[in-house]
Amino acid sequence: MEPYVQAMPGYRINEYLIVLTPHAELRNRIMQVTKEFNDLYRPAKSSGGKPRLGLVRFTQIEMMEEKIVNRLKTIAMGYHPIKVELKNFGSLPSHTIYINVISKEPIRGLVREIKDVQRLMKLDNENKPHFIDEPQISVARKLTPWQYEKGWLDFSNRHFTGRFIADSMLLLKRRQGELAWQVAQRFEFMNLPVATRQGSFEFF
Repeated sequence: MEPYVQAMPGYRINEYLIVLTPHAELRNRIMQVTKEFNDLYRPAKSSGGKPRLGLVRFTQIEMMEEKIVNRLKTIAMGYHPIKVELKNFGSLPSHTIYINVISKEPIRGLVREIKDVQRLMKLDNENKPHFIDEPQISVARKLTPWQYEKGWLDFSNRHFTGRFIADSMLLLKRRQGELAWQVAQRFEFMNLPVATRQGSFEFF
């Protein structure tokens, strides 16, 4: 990050994450899968928190948050609830194992809409927003080669199914260097017509 951004008073820098979250019963099932993987293979970086489906990750000064929230609110007002289908497991050789999302297109459509806000999400040339075009729910990340090979040999033969309706998205944030995410804002998907949205949110 640029030193001048750190030096300016009042410019608190946060990491942000926009996510979809499964309902409680499905969250618990996914957490059980993650716990089982951790118990078997003890990865250094597990997905120990609440399961979530990431859409965008970015770093920005906190004073930009209100503008970003207003734009995301407008997008959510016009977007429809999403049916998310999960099936079995996938991997990114040789470091990550995740639960497959098979209903990708509505999620990619939402990510494309959020890309309209990317100018507000860019801190500097080294800190640009990362848009997640391959939706997935992580089970374990940053695996060593042996953890990945043994874990994938096991989980590639397992079955998992689940579905949930994403009727909102969450904006999470944390100070740089912190571990815990806080909910900054929840955005309901309302599927409203453009004219209604423009009338409500043309003040920013």
